[in-house]
Amino acid sequence: MKQVKIHDKEFKLFISHEKIQAVVEEMAEKMNGDLAGKDPLFLCILNGSFMFAAELFKRIDMVEAEISFVKLASYEGDKTTGAVKQLIGLNEDIEGRTVIILEDIVDTGITINNIQEQLRGLKPKEVHVATLLLKPDSLQKEVELKYVGMEIPNDFIVGYGLDYDGLGRNLIDIYSVIK
Repeated sequence: MKQVKIHDKEFKLFISHEKIQAVVEEMAEKMNGDLAGKDPLFLCILNGSFMFAAELFKRIDMVEAEISFVKLASYEGDKTTGAVKQLIGLNEDIEGRTVIILEDIVDTGITINNIQEQLRGLKPKEVHVATLLLKPDSLQKEVELKYVGMEIPNDFIVGYGLDYDGLGRNLIDIYSVIK
């Protein structure tokens, strides 16, 4: 589809599923090299990262790799609230482990900064962030990102796990709002 309408907004095709797949493949190849022998725990941030995490994790070829999920929220509609609420916590013991946070998009950096602070208190060996998308012009917090799939402009987007008030996550492509 070239365009979609979700609620009151029109969106145009921005990143094709094929491009997303190629970027995820590149990220997985780099991680496979970097993380070999480290017994990593991949930590998927729900809800938005589920599609990215699934595609990436299928390409991680380390037998000892694990994945877990936490749910954090900082958006209402198409705007960030600036506050992060932990909704579902981490059940695994991460002390001494390598943790890779899987995020669909880093825009303000508030969510990633919050979870990094929470994880540091649990004494992991190291914490890295992998994000499919980065909006560098939106950053409000300085965050260290080890794996970045694509940098994008500060447009509101949906698809591939990203939503607008709960809708649009199921789209296999990524769409940007038409202004």
